[in-house]
Amino acid sequence: MSDRTGTGGSRGPLRLDSAEPLWSRNDALVAGGACVLNLLSYLFAEAPDGQNEVSVAGFLLVAVAALPLLARRRHPVAALAAVLVLDATATVTVPLSTHFGAVLVVALYEVARACRGRVTAATAIVTGVVTLVSQSGGRIPSYQNAIATPLSVLIVVGTALAVNRWQQEVAANRRLLADRAVADERRRIARELHDIVAHHITTMQLMAGGARANLAQPEVVRDALVTLESSGRLALREMRQLLDVLRAGDEPETAPSLPQPGADGLDRLVADSRLAGLPTEFSVHGQRVPLPPTVGLTVFRIVQEALTNTRKYAAGTAHASVRLTYHQERVTVEVRDGGGGAPPQEGASAAGSGGYGLIGMRERVALHGGTLTAGPQAGGGFAVVVDLPLAADEADEAAVQHEGALR
Repeated sequence: MSDRTGTGGSRGPLRLDSAEPLWSRNDALVAGGACVLNLLSYLFAEAPDGQNEVSVAGFLLVAVAALPLLARRRHPVAALAAVLVLDATATVTVPLSTHFGAVLVVALYEVARACRGRVTAATAIVTGVVTLVSQSGGRIPSYQNAIATPLSVLIVVGTALAVNRWQQEVAANRRLLADRAVADERRRIARELHDIVAHHITTMQLMAGGARANLAQPEVVRDALVTLESSGRLALREMRQLLDVLRAGDEPETAPSLPQPGADGLDRLVADSRLAGLPTEFSVHGQRVPLPPTVGLTVFRIVQEALTNTRKYAAGTAHASVRLTYHQERVTVEVRDGGGGAPPQEGASAAGSGGYGLIGMRERVALHGGTLTAGPQAGGGFAVVVDLPLAADEADEAAVQHEGALR
């Protein structure tokens, strides 16, 4: 009956574009079909007095009652009200048999499809009452009519609600299948990206090692470097292609992206924390060395989240301290506060922090094979202690990159 998808119990009347015509060819076909069914019922049904008297006025009234269906999509409640008025007028004016016509069925069905539950319930009650009163002529309705009319209303409304529910399930299944297809494609791309990294970058590492081991043989070194350059160029091109696919649905960036923060940005975090009203101390212990970008970013996010949680949960007189310690093969960051407020719960996230609460901290630390300890301190306050291991090759590479950046 309806040419759109319902939206369930919390739906409202459908808003159509004002430039769209009031009615379409499909609306005309539905109105015409319902009109024909009502006319056939009027022509062949037996009148209440036992006589089948067909009049021009009755024929016209029955036909005109179908005209409001042309506006059923834009104004379903108004269309139903007009149908009820015209149908009641026809019933009172000419002798009609007791019936629940096709035009009334279509109008009520449209309201149940397009409107909210309260509107649907109200219009269903009004439809049943008006139909009973008009067909009984002011007298007490017959037992048969008193049962048939409410039952007809319930059947029409129940059918509309069932169709809405079915269309919701179809739409949900369609979205689920689409999401599953996207996830499958992303997994496939991830496998391809892994293959690229495993093959090309492993080849690059072997060629670089071979060149270093054969520095006394220029030709061998030259061939290794040519292979290294070719493999790196191919890996870079294929990775860019895959990343373009992964970012195909992203909105274009209007400004150049800033470099990811690292351990060097902790001074700024502490300064911002002080400006926000939280006295914060910052100290660095051990020989400061460049950290790999991912480790530095993790340290920055941990401190950022911990300080934000301190400002959010600790008392107004709280203070905080940030301690960064460099060891030979690991780095440790500690964030402690002396506040008396309630400690953050697992998974708590502070708005604007850029982090994910304690769960986000644990995920970041687990990514690097580190450990995280978070909980209340014996003397009061809350402490977050993170220990991140540093692989020897990662530290060497970070140092080389740092020297290159300085040059």
